[in-house]
Amino acid sequence: MRKLCGHVDIVVNNAGTSQRAPIEAIELNALRNDMDLKVAAALRIVQLALPHMRQQHWGRVINVVSVAGKAPAAGGVPTALARAAGLALTKIMAAELAPHGVLVNAMCVGLILSEQWKRFHANDRPELAFDDYLAGRAKAVPLGRIGSSGEFANVACFLASDLASYVTGTAINVDGGLSPMW
Repeated sequence: MRKLCGHVDIVVNNAGTSQRAPIEAIELNALRNDMDLKVAAALRIVQLALPHMRQQHWGRVINVVSVAGKAPAAGGVPTALARAAGLALTKIMAAELAPHGVLVNAMCVGLILSEQWKRFHANDRPELAFDDYLAGRAKAVPLGRIGSSGEFANVACFLASDLASYVTGTAINVDGGLSPMW
């Protein structure tokens, strides 16, 4: 990895899609694929970066998961299951890597405006104008709006900085108050 990108300071694991199905409809292959994409890949990239982070006794790992990992809803498999596994992986990594100066945290995303919302709109309610669709979804958020990518990035920048030098093993909701869990 060092040959590809020099030294490694920060890893942000942010892969995934939002696949949802009720228990009786989920296919095991879809579950395996989601776990591979969201959990196994995060583990592997940290394994690749870890020798460099240990050598410099400094590193940051940010695992982007979903608030569904803390508070799963019915019909949320495989996404909620994979995100809950990502939270467990974050806690385990934090405990194991802290003695090496590597801090590991999770960011639990809520409703953040992204390209994914255009796909959701097309699948869920294409008859509505996109802004009306977003406004309807934002009603579930206590702050009354969908967050911006910049707001999400601000939390990531904090966790990646020395300002968060005593923060490890935590999962921060970036969700406008959407999740009922801390």
